[in-house]
Amino acid sequence: MRGEPIEAIKVGLETLVASLRQDPFALESVYLSVITFDRSPKQIIPLTELENLQIPNIPEPQAGGVHLGEALSFVCKKVDSEVILSAPERKGDWMPLLFIMCDGRTADGLLFQQTIPIIKQKHFGSIVACLVGKPRTENVKQFTDNIINMDTADSSTIKQFFKWVSASVSVGNRSVGATDEIVLPPPPPEVHTII
Repeated sequence: MRGEPIEAIKVGLETLVASLRQDPFALESVYLSVITFDRSPKQIIPLTELENLQIPNIPEPQAGGVHLGEALSFVCKKVDSEVILSAPERKGDWMPLLFIMCDGRTADGLLFQQTIPIIKQKHFGSIVACLVGKPRTENVKQFTDNIINMDTADSSTIKQFFKWVSASVSVGNRSVGATDEIVLPPPPPEVHTII
């Protein structure tokens, strides 16, 4: 993504944070992290409590292939190091929700295939793939059934999308280690789902 889509994402993230900050429960329980990726992943916002979150500049991706497998592997490592699992002696974190924006293509097919079973074991409450550009669904269908087509999204649609993300985060109140997937609210009519 380049230019206007990146700016729309930044506005959307600011909308998400502002909306969540109006929810007292979210202020006490929501932490957000933002990871960008192209040839390599980079955590531009480490897992940060909502109250202290500042949205930085989101850099445009470098030219070259997108390494979706490496990005998902990076997310798995961050979940392992940053999310606390429930145990008999302690209550863990809420189940994380993963929203990934990509075109569904990957230049690292072998690592991608190796990472799919790992990402499925990470106790995500839900994984939502938001496809942009000329999307290819066959890759993302391997790790989630929640696929949204943002190909023709304008700034208004992206803003509605992030309001939906905010509502989804508000329902994400199950501890890590629970086996049930979180049922997300339906997306707004401007956002088209892929079955």
